[in-house]
Amino acid sequence: MAWEDRTSFDAIKKQFGLTPNQVVKFMRTQLDDNAYRRWRRRANQQGHLKHEKKRPEGILRFKCKSQRLDGSIKGGK
Repeated sequence: MAWEDRTSFDAIKKQFGLTPNQVVKFMRTQLDDNAYRRWRRRANQQGHLKHEKKRPEGILRFKCKSQRLDGSIKGGK
């Protein structure tokens, strides 16, 4: 979810309980150096998409096909 630009940090916090700083630390551990730098550059340049309060009016919360509206995952427990 963190890799997807339209998924906000608020949605990640609601589903997984991770703050934006914890997401950044997690992404640093999971991605190689180049991929992490690309993600950070994108997240900083398009930061208005990662924070719900900064989003333009027309952009609603993004959810993937396997994610329910309440934030739970289809097929999960």
